[in-house]
Amino acid sequence: MDWLQAARQLRLDGQAGVLVTVAEVRGHAPREAGAKMVVSRDRTWGSVGGGNLEASAVARARELIESGTTEPELRETRLSPRARTEHGRQCCGGVVRLLLEPLAARPVIAVFGLGHVGYELARILSRLPVRLLLTDSRAEQLDRVRLADVIDGVADVSIHHTLLGEHVLERLPRGAHVIIMTHDHAEDFALCDAALRLPQPLGGIGLIGSSAKWARFAAQLAAAGHGPEAIARITCPIGQPGITGKDPAVIAVAVAAALLQALPAGSPASQRAAAPPGLRSDGAATREGGASRQPGGERDSRASGKTERPGGERDSRASGKTERPGGERDSRASGKTERAKE
Repeated sequence: MDWLQAARQLRLDGQAGVLVTVAEVRGHAPREAGAKMVVSRDRTWGSVGGGNLEASAVARARELIESGTTEPELRETRLSPRARTEHGRQCCGGVVRLLLEPLAARPVIAVFGLGHVGYELARILSRLPVRLLLTDSRAEQLDRVRLADVIDGVADVSIHHTLLGEHVLERLPRGAHVIIMTHDHAEDFALCDAALRLPQPLGGIGLIGSSAKWARFAAQLAAAGHGPEAIARITCPIGQPGITGKDPAVIAVAVAAALLQALPAGSPASQRAAAPPGLRSDGAATREGGASRQPGGERDSRASGKTERPGGERDSRASGKTERPGGERDSRASGKTERAKE
């Protein structure tokens, strides 16, 4: 397996890694610029030159994996017999700069039930760098034509048609996030029960439904032998507080918003979900350069340099003019005052 196949396999397996590239060579070195190697927690693929150069890079790559960082870094190594090394000397005489790029593991999200809400949720999540497992007991809900826009996203999507979603649950990796929203309450309960019995810890378990539904499920789970702490691992109802509405797309947005907050901070999906530059909040999110309301109702539009104050007075800072109620206009630059004709 070469480095490219290795990087692909790590992604499919949900494992983190580091791509090491010879970025620059000055003088003599064992490998040319562009040589690559992939490092995982316990294996390597490819080579950047062997000896201390490679051993030091592998050790540092595994430190990056354990730290969970997503920031790349450059390392410079002198291949001189006088250089201090940890893994033997290399006497090539050159200088090598290595670029270490972390390959973060994609978060795993398993959605059980691809009805109206499940479909809308899958559409949203498919636009994020995640591993998305879609499971339903109804074959028609998993038709590839129906899911064409989901499959077309950046997510790694896998489709599972099975009468027993528990089989999919059993194969989930540690830290996977589970969303249960099937068409059948009995199926929902079976999945909740199975999720709580898994030996591997999950990142979270969410169940669609009302408070009344959850009260019944909690009692039934207790009767099935689950303790209060285990039952509390299930979140129901699900969604972002404050986002209301029963339209499937609205529910899906609320669930996706809450789910993104639960993803690990260093994951690609959580970073993409962070506010973009220029987006801030002053009561409501606005982009820099847009209009925002200030205390007292004053609205500041920074892009145009104008401010509208309570009462309709408008100050145009760029021109130095102020328009007052009634049509009176004060031109500070010229020292003139124009009043509306009576």
